[in-house]
Amino acid sequence: MTLSPIIRLLGRSPLTTELLNKLQQYQCLQLNGAPRLPKGLLTSTLAQQQQQNLLIVTATLEEAGRWTAQLEAIGWPKVYFYPTSEASPYESSYPEEMIWGQMQVLADLVSENAPENVTSNGNSSNQAKMAVVATERSLQPHLPAVKKFQPYCLSLMPSITSSTKTLGRTRILNTEIQINHPESDGLECLSLDKKLVQMGYERVPLVETEGQWSRRGDIIDVFPVASELPVRLEWFGDELRQIREFDPSTQRSLDKIAKIVLTPRDFSQWGLGNLESMRDSTFASLLDYLPENTLIAIDEPDQCAAHGDRWFELIEENWQQLNSSRPLPKIHRTFADSQAEVELFPRLYLSELSKETKSTSSVPYTLNLASRPLPVMPHQYAKLAENLRQEREHKHSVFLISAQPSRSVSLLQEHDCPAQFVPNPRDYPTIDKLQTQYTPVALKYSGLAELEGFVLPTLRLVVITDREFYGQHTLATPTYIRKRRQPASKQVDPNKLQPQDYVVHRQHGIGKFVKLESLTLNNETRDYLTIQYADGLLRVAADQLNSLSRLRSTDKKKPQLNKLTSKTWESTKSKVRKSIKKLAVDLLKLYAERAQKTGYSFPPDTPWQEEMEDSFPYQPTPDQLKATQDVKRDMESERAMDRLVCGDVGFGKTEVAIRAIFKAVTAEKQVAFLAPTTVLTQQHYHTLKERFAPYPIEIGLLNRFRTSNEKKEIQHRLATGELDIVVGTHSILSKTIQFRELALLVVDEEQRFGVNQKEKIKALKAQVDVLTLTATPIPRTLYMALSGIREMSLIATPPPLRRPIKTHLAPYDLETARTAIRQELNRGGQVFYVVPRIEGIEELTGKLREMIPGARINIGHGQMDATELESIMLTFSAGEADILVCTTIIESGLDIPRVNTILIEDAQKFGLSQLYQLRGRVGRAGVQAHAWLFYPTTASGGVALTDDAQKRLRAIQEFTQLGSGYHLAMRDLEIRGAGDILGAEQSGQVNAIGFDLYAEMLEEAIREIKGQEIPQVDDTQIDLSLTAFIPADYIPDIEQKISAYRSVAAANSREELSQIEIDWSDRYGTIPKAGLQLLRMMELKQIAKKIGFSRIKVEGKQHVVLETPMEQPAWNLLKEKLPSHLQSRFVFSTGKVIVRGLGVLSADKQLESLIGWLSKMEGALIESQFRE
Repeated sequence: MTLSPIIRLLGRSPLTTELLNKLQQYQCLQLNGAPRLPKGLLTSTLAQQQQQNLLIVTATLEEAGRWTAQLEAIGWPKVYFYPTSEASPYESSYPEEMIWGQMQVLADLVSENAPENVTSNGNSSNQAKMAVVATERSLQPHLPAVKKFQPYCLSLMPSITSSTKTLGRTRILNTEIQINHPESDGLECLSLDKKLVQMGYERVPLVETEGQWSRRGDIIDVFPVASELPVRLEWFGDELRQIREFDPSTQRSLDKIAKIVLTPRDFSQWGLGNLESMRDSTFASLLDYLPENTLIAIDEPDQCAAHGDRWFELIEENWQQLNSSRPLPKIHRTFADSQAEVELFPRLYLSELSKETKSTSSVPYTLNLASRPLPVMPHQYAKLAENLRQEREHKHSVFLISAQPSRSVSLLQEHDCPAQFVPNPRDYPTIDKLQTQYTPVALKYSGLAELEGFVLPTLRLVVITDREFYGQHTLATPTYIRKRRQPASKQVDPNKLQPQDYVVHRQHGIGKFVKLESLTLNNETRDYLTIQYADGLLRVAADQLNSLSRLRSTDKKKPQLNKLTSKTWESTKSKVRKSIKKLAVDLLKLYAERAQKTGYSFPPDTPWQEEMEDSFPYQPTPDQLKATQDVKRDMESERAMDRLVCGDVGFGKTEVAIRAIFKAVTAEKQVAFLAPTTVLTQQHYHTLKERFAPYPIEIGLLNRFRTSNEKKEIQHRLATGELDIVVGTHSILSKTIQFRELALLVVDEEQRFGVNQKEKIKALKAQVDVLTLTATPIPRTLYMALSGIREMSLIATPPPLRRPIKTHLAPYDLETARTAIRQELNRGGQVFYVVPRIEGIEELTGKLREMIPGARINIGHGQMDATELESIMLTFSAGEADILVCTTIIESGLDIPRVNTILIEDAQKFGLSQLYQLRGRVGRAGVQAHAWLFYPTTASGGVALTDDAQKRLRAIQEFTQLGSGYHLAMRDLEIRGAGDILGAEQSGQVNAIGFDLYAEMLEEAIREIKGQEIPQVDDTQIDLSLTAFIPADYIPDIEQKISAYRSVAAANSREELSQIEIDWSDRYGTIPKAGLQLLRMMELKQIAKKIGFSRIKVEGKQHVVLETPMEQPAWNLLKEKLPSHLQSRFVFSTGKVIVRGLGVLSADKQLESLIGWLSKMEGALIESQFRE
């Protein structure tokens, strides 16, 4: 979109007209002498001028990734990255991500060639709709023939009717869909359910990721592998009423869509990747699926040929070995054979060098574009301005593409070079007017494309980018990422109950969850959770689920079940309550001390701040934005900030810190950025240098890679205030480091620092704002945040492209390791192999070299020389090695997007936080990542693990979903305990009643000490003759039903209940009366609990009683809010309030009346809070 004005300008050039004429005449052109950006601009111009689709063919996946980002910036309506594998077509395993990525492209191509899109002359509709980027591997035969694939592509749109929801072929006739093709290989007329199963989709209770489907009455959810989001099909009788996309993490519906194409889940039914069923040799390449109006551009033909022929030689050898044992069809060919098929399309050959290539010596027309790069002169604005003035004098059109266009324009104007920023790239009249005056036009671009400036004299065009202006490079590594608009992962429920789990009931103590069952008592039907106690069973109504929690304790022993008839639990609770009250008093003193500490109050955001934040190349998540607002609010207040930002690895904590750092520096204060490892400080230093390149900000790095002289220089500049930011390890906390005006300390991966460093940080907190970043807070930190000693922001929203990491737990086996590594290398990725100690690392590397010949293997560990280690890390990061055998040096924050498999040897020797951090090093780029955790076995094959090690490994395997770091820390709290802050006495209390109830009672004690007139009650019991439950035919899945009850029980406001009502209607259809009664009953329960009523019941046939521990003065406050004609109906006596005459009404009317009357009383609570 940003570069569309340049395409428009090139479209009007006489040279473009001449090239179009030559292309129509010869069907083939050779364009030399231009790098990627001018090649992409001119190729797109030629395709769009003829309203053609575009296929770019590159030699490697990395180059294809760069082209994809660039074409998106150019403004194509659709840009597809078609993924391919380096693996043999005769191998049985292909990555799901790659197949689904191919299906995404094929679904659109099949739809493009569908009958409704074909014009009367037989061609596809004459409008350029898409650009596809692929490697030369896409020209190999690797797909089923189009005629065989098309019947399996199912197009659905609203108003489709069918007597039995029976669907068929992808041909639309008015509003009906039929399902049969004569060439459908036995694909019979099937119901949609059976059709989905035949296409390979898996039926599940809840659709969360690609290839799944579920059905609830007339609502069918399906996640097509060819779509970026799952869809909800809503039928009304025999008619498909509407199709809506939905968010897989929240299950909430999003926008309506007009049409969806369902493709098979994979290609297995045609025998691809399966030697047993591979008999047919009539396979197709991507070329067979392209519309006729497609322009093909082969980028660097010589490189494509060399790459393709090397691959062909390898596969040919493989095929001959396999073919000797059984006859196999040949489905691989040379690049020259593939090129013969390309010649059926109009085509371009693109080369950066100005020379004739071997592959294109027969091309009839060649043009040398004579492009030349602009010199990179970071921060030398006078020279840049001089260069641009010269280009203006040559009457060249100048475009400035920048993430900070306003700043770039002002810098040019300061050096007598007029330029203008145009916020809307489609404001063509303004741009045309500036072009006629040869005034440089600045356009905003903050995406991921690697843009480099150039001068194209043949087309009188100059483009300058941030690379020439500020020395900025893109921080992204180009690779294939499956497009996804929402994260395909559901949040983990840490309180999820399974049968036989130990639970804590507030009134009855520790029991064991048995099952969920429906019971009808006194014409009142409800669902109940059956809990086993030492002397019998207790049934808890599902709407009272918040009185139950999973038992979390640090005790190694098996919990003892309480007795329902014994008073032991009450005495245990009263002991704990006394102990908690002491702690609450201490905590309130801490609150008070903290509130009295004053820090520097930062000013509001500047325009620079807004511009810097806008230059972030990714879309920030809602949690990221909220965390940023929280941090800024703390910085702007007078109180010293002490905030913990807890977010999963890769969820954007560093970006929150970057924005806080920039705010501090622009207020002319200094910032210290503390990280636990040398490698991580290097990474943060380079990130800050990149992000702050356009601004006059001085950054220093202090770690063991620095010489003594360099360290002294940095210390001097910090003391004088010349240095704005210092990034370093714990050495920046030493007494020798003196700051002129330190105002913000950022601590990354706090859990990695020792006690001494933490004490120094604690001393600093009295003077400066402190921002702590972590994915898995240590139990002590987590406890402080939960109890309110520190502020906490939780980033739980995954970036849209992230996928959960598949975690494999296995006994150590070299063959398993070899297979895992080979699968990753076949898809063009890299591998971390982590060992717990340095001894034996060389021998292991030797074994890997023998097992995987040809793999490039590096070794990295903390005892290496600084220069050598940095060199190895940079080499691996640049993709020049395949496997890095290393220690935990990679644990903290080392981000290499190509690495998507990690193998951890002796996983039992690592802590839970360490395992989580290590696993988080992969899966950063949206590719399905794998983590292999190996553990040793005994001679007899048994498991050689301690109880704690087994718990840790089970936890890391259980919490594989995105955003699990916080929940893992909670589990670590169970395994290890909360540390010294609680003291031995308090740790014992946590074991006695469980962590959740302990935290709840602590919160209550703090509220009680602060003082509240209206009493707090644990829960409110509603005993009205209502049928209030979720019927089994409305939500049939038990897990989803318990989850639904839990969400209702956990709701704290009418708004939350309204949202639940909307969500249920959306996911399960119209809510039955019993379900609506449940929601209304919960609304009454919420209000009654807030104003101090513990139970509501019918007494006799006349009255309704509200039980309460409140005193007369508190009741008088509530009563005042009732209308005068109602006040006489409410009679107060010790322990209860009687509502006279209400019992004669039906249960429905009792419910509605109570909701209305008690809502009025809520006003008294708001007033009392306001007075406090």
